[in-house]
Amino acid sequence: MGGLFEGWFGGLFDARLDLYPLLAAVLAAVTCGVLGNFLVLRRISLMGDAISHSVLPGLVVAFLITSTRSPLVMFVGAATAGVMTVVLVEFIKRFGRVEPGAAMGVVFSVLFALGVLLIERAAVRHVDLDADCVLYGQLELLSLRPEVPRQVWTLLGMCVGAFVFVGLLFKELRIAAFDPALATTQGFHAGGLHYLLMVFVAGATVASFEAVGSILVIAMLVCPAATARLLTDRLLSQIAVSVAVALASAVIGYFGATLVPGWFGFDSVNAAGSITVVSGGMLVLAIFASPSHGVIARVVRQRGLVRRVVRDDVLAALFRAGERGEAGLDGARIATMFEGLGTGEALAWLEKRAFVRRDGDRFGLTESGTERALEIVRRHRLWERYLVDEAGMPPDHVHEAAEMLEHVPVRPEAGPETDPHGRAIP
Repeated sequence: MGGLFEGWFGGLFDARLDLYPLLAAVLAAVTCGVLGNFLVLRRISLMGDAISHSVLPGLVVAFLITSTRSPLVMFVGAATAGVMTVVLVEFIKRFGRVEPGAAMGVVFSVLFALGVLLIERAAVRHVDLDADCVLYGQLELLSLRPEVPRQVWTLLGMCVGAFVFVGLLFKELRIAAFDPALATTQGFHAGGLHYLLMVFVAGATVASFEAVGSILVIAMLVCPAATARLLTDRLLSQIAVSVAVALASAVIGYFGATLVPGWFGFDSVNAAGSITVVSGGMLVLAIFASPSHGVIARVVRQRGLVRRVVRDDVLAALFRAGERGEAGLDGARIATMFEGLGTGEALAWLEKRAFVRRDGDRFGLTESGTERALEIVRRHRLWERYLVDEAGMPPDHVHEAAEMLEHVPVRPEAGPETDPHGRAIP
């Protein structure tokens, strides 16, 4: 495997120093990325933050009771603390009558403070369990081990367990994420699935603590899933994309921790922190560049809608002018009617596509333009009639509402032959 990475990254990768830290980062990121999808879908992303903080007292108490840091003992302590976190959040939310975010914030801040207090004050300071390890992890130190580090094996087991859990219960998790009540009626208890998911989140958290720290865990539980959610609307595709984003974040962030600071003459930075920054950067990129939900796509769609509305309004104005017996309208009058909102561009577009014809300074409808304008005016007057007859609005209050509805590609069923103002409905 070392030769494979060396082939990909050339002199940047040293199998002797980078293999185990990189494996730990990838396994932690992918494990958290898979489980984080269901936190994001259920809009409880902060629960991952809460658990990643509140498992700390579970770890410390487990060590105090058993005097060992074996993975099984640590997992049991973390899972117990994770389930206790969920129970406390539900208790405070129900009986304290506060919104979920506030309940989670109270629980994880108190439990995390308790964990730090136990670490600092209890008789555990002589062991390698400290706040820096919990926050930032010790990725770089894994390269000092001659054999495969215990952290890598633990993360590998947790990663396999997370994929098996999601694979076996995918249908149930999907239904529970979107409709917990339906999940219960289908024969599997949504609450039980919720607690089981929280146990796996707690397990992923404790498996990642020693290697990558809680900061990276929090980011990976949210950022890859949130990024994938912006890029696809299908759950299976979202999980696949989140895994790819987590993997890319781990690899780019790990090598970037050494490479990028060197460009500016600085020493390397913490690898876990660098991976977190990269995952956040990918989320920001998706927020802007997502083809369906991104800021740029929304701006483009909005501008396209504005242009279409202006073109429709110009066609409707020309049609109404024809109803009044006018032989078209001049460009200046059209611009005045719509306060110049892109009417010049609209007229040029309509003329190019043969919806309007130009005679000097005046514009009139072509045959195809008349057909399109007739449909717009028909929708407008049908909506006016509907708003008066069905919604009970006064006739002199329906024009503005109908002007917005006329651009929707649906219309009420035809009824009377005239609108509320006595004009014929074409």
